[in-house]
Amino acid sequence: MSLKHSLSRRAFMSGTAGALAMPWIVPASARGADGTTAPANRIAVGLVGHGCMGRGHLRRLVGDKGIQVLAVCDPDRSRCQDGKEVVESNYAVSRPEGSYSGCAAYSDYREMLARADIDAVVVATPDHWHTPISVHAVKAGKDVYCEKPVSLTLRQGRALVEAVRANKRVFQTGSQYRSMQTLNQAIAFVRAGGLGKVKHVFTIWGWQNIPLLGKSRVPLNPVLPEEPVPEGLDWEQWVGPAPWHPYNHHYHRNPIPGVVPWNFCEDFGLGASTGYHSHATDVIQYALGLEESGPVELIQPSDGGYPTLTCRYANGVLLHHVDNWDQAKKLYKDVLPQEARLVGNFGGVFVGERGWLTILYGGGKLEAGPESLFDEMKLTRREVSGANNHHANWFECIKSRERPSSHEEIGHRSASLGQLVIIAYKLGRSLKWDPVKEVFAGDDEANRMLERPMRAPWKL
Repeated sequence: MSLKHSLSRRAFMSGTAGALAMPWIVPASARGADGTTAPANRIAVGLVGHGCMGRGHLRRLVGDKGIQVLAVCDPDRSRCQDGKEVVESNYAVSRPEGSYSGCAAYSDYREMLARADIDAVVVATPDHWHTPISVHAVKAGKDVYCEKPVSLTLRQGRALVEAVRANKRVFQTGSQYRSMQTLNQAIAFVRAGGLGKVKHVFTIWGWQNIPLLGKSRVPLNPVLPEEPVPEGLDWEQWVGPAPWHPYNHHYHRNPIPGVVPWNFCEDFGLGASTGYHSHATDVIQYALGLEESGPVELIQPSDGGYPTLTCRYANGVLLHHVDNWDQAKKLYKDVLPQEARLVGNFGGVFVGERGWLTILYGGGKLEAGPESLFDEMKLTRREVSGANNHHANWFECIKSRERPSSHEEIGHRSASLGQLVIIAYKLGRSLKWDPVKEVFAGDDEANRMLERPMRAPWKL
C-alpha cells in the first residue's frame, strides 16, 4: 500500500536542502567532549504534535543524553515555536557558550520526514493523523513511537501493521502502563494461572460530553458553528485526511483545555477509547495472553445474557464494560465479590477460580482477595507509580532492531477492541467476530464500518 499524498522527489530534495541550510552549533558536547553521548551514537528524533501529550513526550526526549531532538512539527505555529524553544533552551544549558539553535520547526510533517538525518519520530497528534503519519514515517525509513489509539478503524490498524513490517521499522505504542514494574508483575501472575481460570473481567467504558448534544457512550459528529481560525493555525493541515469541519474552538485552542478536547468528534478521535479504553484493553488482553488477538463475540444487554455490553473470548473469558465501579458491583453482584475494592483506572478487575485481582493504575495500590494472593505474587510494591521505561524500551529496540514491548500488532489490537465496541453499540445488536480474519461473520453492514474513506488527496 502507498500513501497517495506522498512526498515527491522535488519535495524530498527541498526538505533536504532546508535541513542543510539550518543554523547548527557544534560545541564540545556535540563532539562528546563533556561526557555526553557523541552525535554518532545518539538517536536523532523529531516530534509531530506539540499539544498536551506532545509536551510530555518532548520533556522526556530532551532530558535523555542518548537522544537528539532535531525538529518539532505542529500546524499551530505557537505550539510549534514553543516546542522549538523548549528544545533549544534545554540544550543551551549544557553548552559552554550557553546557546543552541539546532531545532527546526515545521507545519507540515512531510518536510520533517524528508530529512535523512532524522532516525525516528514521535507521533502525538489527534487520532485521525496517527495512521497516516506513522505509515508515511516508516516508508520514509523512520522508526515510530505513536500515541494510542494507533488508528481510527480496523482497516487502518491492519494497514499500519503491514507497513511497519514491510519496511522493517521499530514501532512502539504509547501504552506506558505496560512498562510499569508493579503492573507487569501482577499481569505475569494472572498469565501464569495465579487466579486459576479467569472467568470475568470488568473495565470502565463510560460516558463523555458532546458539545451541543450532551452525553454519549461513543464519539459523535455534532454540527458546530464556524469560527474564525486563530492566527498561526493551519486548519487545512490540522484536519488533513479527516472529513472537513470548519474551525471551532471545541476542536482546538490555546491554552490547551485538558488532554484531548477533539476526541468527542468521531472524525477526529475515538472518544473513551482515546483517553481510557485503549490503555485498559492493552492491560487486560496482555494479562489474558490475548494481546495479539481479540474477542469472538460482542453481546448486547438486550439479548438477556449480561446487563452491560460484554465481549466473549474464545477461551470463555467474559469482558464486561461498565460505566463505573458502583454499577459493576450492583449489576454483577452474583459474580463480582462484594468485598472487591475497585479503585483506579486504566486496567481491569479480574475474577478467577482462586479469587479476584485489580490491575489498575491511579488512585491507590493494587487490591486482591483473598489477601494471601499477594504472598504468592511477591510484588516489589503494591503501589502503582508513574515511573516506567517505555521510551527507553523503544530506544533500546531502535539500536537492537528487536520488537518493543508495545509493538505494532499490540497497538492495533488494543485500538481495535474499542473500535469493535463502538460498532456494536452503534448497531445495537450482538455481533460475531473473527479475530484472525478480522471480519464480522455474515454481517455486511458491520463490516462496512471497519473502514472509512479519507479526504482527498490523502489516501493510504
